Amino acid sequence: MWRCPSRRCRPASPAGAAVRPISKATGCATGAGFGVPPYYHRKLWEDAFICQALWEAGLLEPGRRAIGFAVGREPLPAILASRGVAVLATDLAAEDSRARDWIKTGQHGTGIDALHRPHLQDRAGFDRLVRFRSVDMSELPAELQDGSQDIVWSACAMEHLGSIDRGFAFVEAAMRCLKPGGIAVHTTEMNLDPEGATLTRGSTVLFQRRHLDALAARLAAQGHRMLRLDDINPPGIMDQFVDIPPFPVEIGPLGAMHPPHLRLSVAGFTATSAGIIVVAGGGSGGT
Repeated sequence: MWRCPSRRCRPASPAGAAVRPISKATGCATGAGFGVPPYYHRKLWEDAFICQALWEAGLLEPGRRAIGFAVGREPLPAILASRGVAVLATDLAAEDSRARDWIKTGQHGTGIDALHRPHLQDRAGFDRLVRFRSVDMSELPAELQDGSQDIVWSACAMEHLGSIDRGFAFVEAAMRCLKPGGIAVHTTEMNLDPEGATLTRGSTVLFQRRHLDALAARLAAQGHRMLRLDDINPPGIMDQFVDIPPFPVEIGPLGAMHPPHLRLSVAGFTATSAGIIVVAGGGSGGT
């Protein structure tokens, strides 16, 4: 039984249940593996969700192979490598015009130097396990779709491919990178209004429950299985706070101070993060 199904961001997870188990798996104190103190931010939740899913699947171990898409400068390649996983980290080519905004905001990756986390692993060990190449998520190279990987992941990337359908197409193509029984874990932005209008085209789209259910059906038709989506969450104090742009960070005596950022306003829509877990056809797992 998976304790971590596909789900949307929950207030209890960032500083608690989702981080503690993988803290033991990575040998780090809570939050330390991500290079930040624990706080209520959906980006920290996304990294924790991905690690939790892979830990529960028993894949954070030597000999496993993984591809990360649109990794930017995230800590996940270093966390996986610290557990002996061989990682191919990828991001959009720097010369691609679509990378311009990511470069400006310091979220774009061009190599492995920015991915290394010295507190997790020495540089020699990291270099043995982590490689980098430029990859367009809209057109995955055929040689990557060879069924050789145990893990594929992306963090808050599939909503930036231009449309809902392009996000679907990426997830489907990434499944072809996996061995039978391999695990795909993707996080994305989710419109909390299940039936109303949403962003379906443009630089950012917002998936709704109906879109993720449709994706699950498409994957099932191809022999894969997306774990059930748990989007029921009792309203709590953090659920009542919707962060709005420009998302300021204040510097106080103890360092950076982030307001709660589990829910946010995107073009007037209230959104949060959601994570999906997909088991490649031919494997087994809980529901």
